[in-house]
Amino acid sequence: MAAGTWTFTNTTRTKLLNSQFDLDTDTFKCALVTSASNIGAASTTWAGVTGEVASGGGYTTGGVTVSALALAGTSSVTVKFGTNPTWTASGSGITARYAVLYESAGDVVCYCLLDSTPADVVVSSGNTLTIDAITNPIFTLS
Repeated sequence: MAAGTWTFTNTTRTKLLNSQFDLDTDTFKCALVTSASNIGAASTTWAGVTGEVASGGGYTTGGVTVSALALAGTSSVTVKFGTNPTWTASGSGITARYAVLYESAGDVVCYCLLDSTPADVVVSSGNTLTIDAITNPIFTLS
């Protein structure tokens, strides 16, 4: 299974240029949503996203806080997680289709399919789901 690429919402580029997102100082969260979610290019706020994975099985609604996003480069700048978000499944496990990166203040930055087939990712009890955006950047500005 290979995760898809991160996709900006329709408003992300404008919010970056207007300094509404301060990538290296704002607080960001990464959450998981199901195949029933409405996440897409038209999503603007986390409050408007439906279909979040329910609390339990190793997941807590709202997702996990990611440390400040790491920026690297000069003429071409990559944006990566400071620490990869991770969930360890317990009991019934975790089933998700997308990961969503959003600013704690509420605006969605981007989202990605967890399996580019696309298919649900099912993590059984005792196993860990890690969104690796340290090895693979979330995005690059050039």
